[in-house]
Order: sequence, then structure tokens, then C-alpha cells
Amino acid sequence: MTTSRQDVSLGMPQLPATPYPAEVRARLDADAKEVLARYPGSRSALLPLLHLVQSEEGYVSRTGIAFCAETLDLTTAEVTAVSTFYSMYRRRPSGDYQVGVCTNTLCAVMGGDAIFDTLKEHLGVGNNETTEDGKVTLEHIECNAACDFAPVVMVNWEFFDNQTPESATQLVDDLIAGRTVEPTRGAPLCSYKETARILAGFPDERPGAVEATGGAGPASVVGLKLAKGEALPKARVVAPRAGQAGGARPQDGQPHDAQVHDPSPAERLSSHDAPQQTSASDPEHPAGPAAEEGE
Repeated sequence: MTTSRQDVSLGMPQLPATPYPAEVRARLDADAKEVLARYPGSRSALLPLLHLVQSEEGYVSRTGIAFCAETLDLTTAEVTAVSTFYSMYRRRPSGDYQVGVCTNTLCAVMGGDAIFDTLKEHLGVGNNETTEDGKVTLEHIECNAACDFAPVVMVNWEFFDNQTPESATQLVDDLIAGRTVEPTRGAPLCSYKETARILAGFPDERPGAVEATGGAGPASVVGLKLAKGEALPKARVVAPRAGQAGGARPQDGQPHDAQVHDPSPAERLSSHDAPQQTSASDPEHPAGPAAEEGE
């Protein structure tokens, strides 16, 4: 039997797509008009429009792709190419809460891999899969750009910092049970559809949401503080043992941390240019003319 081209699945949307109901289409048309007014060229509005249709169904459906193409005078292939390039656009129905576990290098070694494996087993789903109740979609994320809070989990793009397998398990249990969950920083948590509408450029009208702010951790702004010439907190180092070079393990009973002078940026730079010196009392590195002559 001959197979037609329409029967071969190439991963492209099958047309025609089911249209939105009349009332939904009217509402999306009004929202799209507001989005288009922000840009000098209509094609620039494609990304926010994809978030807009995602806010309607929880993912970018064939109907949403057709809507964006018609609104922007593009082909469905052009819209599909963009929607499948960016990972923030869902390609199939997903949960109310998108739980992303960072498994990039730093988060992974700090426990991200263990968190991800624990959640897969606890929820009974794999990567980019949704629980049967439709509450949680689990995925691994390459980087959440919050390395100083590693390991980090995000729920609908809100930060949950310094997680452990135990705390992450409690987090998803609370989400499934409908209990109130507060991000470590940033705006209050909302559903995935609500998040998509905010990303489309529409204001978050929940009380207190606008005033809520995120922030960089101390490690994130060290370079900025140095550039501004600001003093950094005193370093905590191991106290040296009497008669040994700095950095040696302390004797029993001695403190394991000590306040030391934290050099300024200028002092640090000048120290790199200074010649290396060795102690005359160090038998492994003798100093003086004898050492220079190889004796």
C-alpha cells in the first residue's frame, strides 16, 4: 500500500489545526494587539505571542502555532522552528508546576543529580514527564544561573535555593497537596499558565507580587565589590601550627579558624608582581647564595 506524505510523521504540526472557540479567539486577538503595539516590526512579537498561547493551554499547541502564524503573517513552519528552539516553550501538555532541577556542573556535584534521581523515583516520572494528576512536570535544567545557591530547583521559574533531596521531596509533595509554597526569593509562586502570561508581558496583578524582588547572593557580587574598591568580609583560614608555614593543620585544641588581614585589590595586584621569597628555616627551600648555586 502506498503511503501518502500526510501519513508520514516528520515531527511537524498537522494542519489544519482546530481553531480556538470564538470567545477565546476574541480575547487572544485583543491581547495580541496589545503585544504587537510594543514592537516596530510585527515579527519581533513572536516570542511573547508564544508565551501568550502557552498561557491558554499550558503548552504551544497546533492551534497556538496557527494563531501566531496568522497574527504575524508567518508560515506555521516558521513559528514551529522558533517554538521548538527555546526550551521554555512546552511542546505537549504539562503540569501546573514545572519543577526544574539544575544538573549542571556545580549544582550536580553539590547534590543536584541526587535531587533529580530522588524526585524521579518519588514522583514516578522521567525527565520532562508529568505526574498522573497533572500537577507536576519534572525536568532537568542545564543551568539556573544561581550557582552561589547550589543546588537550585526552580518551580515555574521561581527560585528554591540550597535544596536537598529531602527538601525537594517535601516541596513537590506540598505542590501536589495544594499547600502554600514560598520561593526562596522573588515573586510569589503562581501556576504555569499564569507564569506564561506574565512572560508574555502582562503585569502580575497579585497583591505584593510587583514589590517582591529576587537578589544575587554574596558570592555573585564579589567581583562587583572589588571593582568598586569596597572592602570584603575577613577571610577565615586554618590557624598555622607553631613553627610551621602558614596553612598547616592546627594542633589539637587550637582554633580551626582565625581572622586574618584581607588585602585590598591594590595589595593583591602588587603581591603578584613581588618576587617569591623563601624562608631560611625551610629545609626544603633553602635561601641565600648556597641555594642559588645549587649547593
